[in-house]
Amino acid sequence: MSTRAQRVQREAAGHRGHGVVRFSRDLSRAWVDVRVEGVDPAAVNMFHIHCGRPGVLGPILVDFSLATNLQQNLSDGVFSVEITNAHIVGTTASGHGPIGAFTMGCVVPSPSLGGALTRVSTVAGMAQIAAEGELYFNLHTTSQTYFGDIRGQILRAEPAAAPSTVPAT
Repeated sequence: MSTRAQRVQREAAGHRGHGVVRFSRDLSRAWVDVRVEGVDPAAVNMFHIHCGRPGVLGPILVDFSLATNLQQNLSDGVFSVEITNAHIVGTTASGHGPIGAFTMGCVVPSPSLGGALTRVSTVAGMAQIAAEGELYFNLHTTSQTYFGDIRGQILRAEPAAAPSTVPAT
């Protein structure tokens, strides 16, 4: 079965998710809340935030299994976790060998290092990539280990418009 056919099948089965990432004012922490529907928490074997534009497979920035027990956290259908710099550094450090070098940690140019490439290691760096629209959630299950079962691009929330006021007459 093709990847597209599998995606259509998952969507028809009600596999859906909706999430929010919130950043502290000082960009030292991020809070992630994701509601998942139609997926048995026992079947979840990985859950990440990846770097990448829509339709592009990118490296893992945050491996949620380093912060929480995935199945327990998802048991009520809502996944919630706090992310710190240590989680991002830990995710990058968990990659080993040539494959780990390409799959763990998001590479960005560093102006302070003369444009040399470096890996994002802070929540502030994560916030910058999020502002550029280049982060996505990917929930993997035992039946969809490689590409993931649910993928969702993380988009910047626009501030709510101020209510218009009509002067009293």
